[in-house]
Amino acid sequence: MSNPLVEELKWRGMVHDMMPGTEEQLSKEVTTGYVGFDPTADSLHIGNLVPVMLLVHLQRAGHKPVALVGGATGMVGDPSGKSAERPMLDLDKLNHNLNSQKKQLQKFLNFDCGENSAEIVNNYDWFKDISFLDFIRDTGKHITVNYMMSKDSVKNRLETGMSFTEFTYQLVQGYDFYHLYNEKNCRLQMGGSDQWGNIVTGTELIRRKVQGEAFALTAPLIKKADGSKFGKSEGGNVWLDAEKTSPYKFYQYWLNTSDEDASNFIRIFTLLSKEEIEALEKEHNEAPHLRVLQKALAEDITIRVHSKADLDTAIKASNLLFGKSTTEDLESIDEKTLLAVFEGVPQVDITTSELAEAEGYIDLLSTTTKEVIFKSKGEARRMLQGGGVSINKAKIEDMNAKPEIKLLQDKYFLVQKGKKNYYLITVK
Repeated sequence: MSNPLVEELKWRGMVHDMMPGTEEQLSKEVTTGYVGFDPTADSLHIGNLVPVMLLVHLQRAGHKPVALVGGATGMVGDPSGKSAERPMLDLDKLNHNLNSQKKQLQKFLNFDCGENSAEIVNNYDWFKDISFLDFIRDTGKHITVNYMMSKDSVKNRLETGMSFTEFTYQLVQGYDFYHLYNEKNCRLQMGGSDQWGNIVTGTELIRRKVQGEAFALTAPLIKKADGSKFGKSEGGNVWLDAEKTSPYKFYQYWLNTSDEDASNFIRIFTLLSKEEIEALEKEHNEAPHLRVLQKALAEDITIRVHSKADLDTAIKASNLLFGKSTTEDLESIDEKTLLAVFEGVPQVDITTSELAEAEGYIDLLSTTTKEVIFKSKGEARRMLQGGGVSINKAKIEDMNAKPEIKLLQDKYFLVQKGKKNYYLITVK
């Protein structure tokens, strides 16, 4: 029996494993489904967007999404896919991370739409009152060690060793599902394919403790076409928090994806319809150099994670290096974006007095700027005579004039030599 939600997830490439009976359950009634999020950082990253999108699709199909933030499980640490045990977090750090993630989840889900309004729950709220003895007596007796040892998350760590704490993680996560089944009639847990073992421990616990029936659905772990890890840039994770990954860098990450990845990602990370995506792919294939697919992906996801204003700034910032832009464009971007755009270009520090003492642009662009831009006054003169030098996107018309520069953010100016060579000068 096919179900519209499952069909939607399948064509988007978002189904890896699914327990028999899941489609029948989703077709039978409004179903509560949940996804757990690990509070190891105070921001979600783009890898977390896959399970977020599972919840988004669940809600759009008329079901009820629950996001579980793991205040309790975060104290234990999930061994799935990990080669070593994670450092333990203290309660203050954990709570800070949880509150930050909650704010991000609220951007994607509707918390005010009646029967299928989204909810956020914290498993610490029910675990804090359960004693260790109660847990091993009431929960531990229902799951055998043989069953727990058969899970990949355990088997893959037996050679390197795992603590009893990590070994019990699947029981703790399984209890979450059991608790939500009892308290919220939650029948479905979703997650990445590495979570399959933990999820089915939950369905098994529900079956053994209360003879209930619950279901599981996982999405594939995303891999990039070139084999490199999805969600990582040169600076590490690509975060949803603008302070950790600027909207400009976020936008650039998606803009720079390969054609094959863009075709995959636009299905997973946007809500564009099949018809819209296929039309974009057709347009892209006719003129791949225009990167229509990447632009549509980057624009859609930047708006939903950040805002339309942040997208406009990111596009404007991208044009500073790669397109036609004006002095006004340069002046309109904030300091953080300016530094992100020109992160890789040569940079020079000068003092306000050194800037004031420069007799003309020839001096300024050679000796004053430590011969980083031009090695000699003669070289500077030749390039300036040819009209090939700009400051803050405005061409220098009179190379002998006393430099008068309106500093960006009161402390920077940008020198462009030829078409592609940029230098960022900081005036201190």
